[in-house]
Amino acid sequence: MPAGEVRVGLIGFGLAGAVFHAPLIAATPGLRLAAVVTSNPERSQQARQSYPGVRIYETPERLWERPVGIDLVVVASPNRTHVPLALAALGAGLHVVLDKPFAPTALEGRRVIDEAARRGLLLTVFQNRRWDGDFLTLRRLLGRRGLGRVLRFESRFERWRPQPKPGWRQSGAPGEAGGLLFDLGSHLIDQALVLFGPVSRVYAELDRPYPCVEVDNDTFLALTHAGGVRSHLWMSTAAAQAGPRFRVLGAAAAYSKYGLDVQEEALREGARPGSRGWGEEPEERWGLLGAGDDLRRLRTEPGCYECFYEGVRAAVSEGAPPPVLPAEALAVLEVIEAARRSDAEGRAVAP
Repeated sequence: MPAGEVRVGLIGFGLAGAVFHAPLIAATPGLRLAAVVTSNPERSQQARQSYPGVRIYETPERLWERPVGIDLVVVASPNRTHVPLALAALGAGLHVVLDKPFAPTALEGRRVIDEAARRGLLLTVFQNRRWDGDFLTLRRLLGRRGLGRVLRFESRFERWRPQPKPGWRQSGAPGEAGGLLFDLGSHLIDQALVLFGPVSRVYAELDRPYPCVEVDNDTFLALTHAGGVRSHLWMSTAAAQAGPRFRVLGAAAAYSKYGLDVQEEALREGARPGSRGWGEEPEERWGLLGAGDDLRRLRTEPGCYECFYEGVRAAVSEGAPPPVLPAEALAVLEVIEAARRSDAEGRAVAP
């Protein structure tokens, strides 16, 4: 399509839609949040108050059953709906952004990718953690070979929830794509693949520490990359004390970093891209770079979640590559499937 304003329809206005997608869409020049789909009256009112003029629909079918002036659909609804909604939107000739994980299985993911390619439409997946400040810092550090040859990459998303939150994410039904491997694991795996490339071997331990929960809530993955680097990934809601967010061991030095990126907390508190200090981390939270006792603070790059949607606008309006390639999102699903097989069989497997 020619350059110009891209009109966006957002399906889902829960945590993902209201806290992440809607504010970032609204803050991106060239994008306009034109419609929100939610059947929840309170969320409908919240959307109207936050985004005056936005149209509210109770069902996603309203976006493609009649011409409502939408160019792009963002799917931020429960995981089980991602594939059918993506296929319906593509069938209506609309570009699609899917929240992660974009499908419960790699087979279904390929079906969506093939349909988007056949119709010549944009398909991309919201991997916002590629624009975490600490991840951007680590990419820069690796780019200038500040650690020497990387031996091991450690990455964690750990939280402490003595009582699990109820909801579909705790369901073991295969189509729900629940559990931490699909949820936080989608981010950690994606980051590891971006940094160190394809994986040749996967070992996983998917533990269920809560008797009343059917899915993994304390999970470990060991990935062997084709290039030789080993990635150790932890995700947990049963961590009474959290380990470092990153610890990267190199032949010449190491980088360690505690604490999560500041953008999610800022979005929850109502801050928006462009506001004072957006994405900036206080110095006391910067990571440490060095070896032995020779350590120094390394400034954390400003985070930039809005960069994802800037890439979406460029892809739709200018034909630029999508910010996250469909093949990259599919590779994450293939690692997830290998991890589930590894846990079931008690051994390392090839993806």
